Amino acid sequence: MKRFPIGLTVATAIAFAILCGLGGWQLKRLAWKTDLLARIAEAQAEQPKPIGQVPLTPAYRYRRVELDCPGLANAPFVEVYAIREGKAGARIVSLCSPVGSRTQVMIDRGFVVDTVTARPPVKVTTAVVHLTGVLRDGEEPGLFTPPMSGNRFYVRDLDQMALALGARRHPGVMVMSETSSNPEWPALIPEPLPLDIANRHLEYALTWFGLAGALAAVYAALVRRRMKA
Repeated sequence: MKRFPIGLTVATAIAFAILCGLGGWQLKRLAWKTDLLARIAEAQAEQPKPIGQVPLTPAYRYRRVELDCPGLANAPFVEVYAIREGKAGARIVSLCSPVGSRTQVMIDRGFVVDTVTARPPVKVTTAVVHLTGVLRDGEEPGLFTPPMSGNRFYVRDLDQMALALGARRHPGVMVMSETSSNPEWPALIPEPLPLDIANRHLEYALTWFGLAGALAAVYAALVRRRMKA
């Protein structure tokens, strides 16, 4: 009589548990992503509110706001590496002290492609720029994120960007402008980061569960053949 394949069974059981665990994790991600997309759609359907009426915390990201920024068109800035429509460039970020508020907030003024080397002039001015925009939170630098080079960042690190701009403190979000701070300079394209976030977690979950099922079927076939041989 053939011996039952204990080693194969243990290895298969471990692999099966891992595949099912990955499938379950993707189902949790599906629920999280579905809720996130619903909140984004709800926030984007609302009319922009004065920035003083919206808590400036990550919990309120994706909310649309409006604000008046003195001197924004000619404010000092840092750059954040970005890609738009397949073209490399930079997003220009400046500091704003909104009219009627004591809180400084960073403004992503828009995208400039790398083939354009010019930048808006930096000078002292009190001309007020009215903006509408979307609240977005920052990003943590990854293990392979390049360090800051000059005034260019490679990730939306709000702490370090605020420090580079001389902010005394900053909220946990920034404003990504929907309207132009420099209408006379068309190379600067105001555009929040895309909000059409893909939601393929159900597909991924079915893939992992399908692999688990295929593994179980192969295991059963191997055991049946071995016990009959």
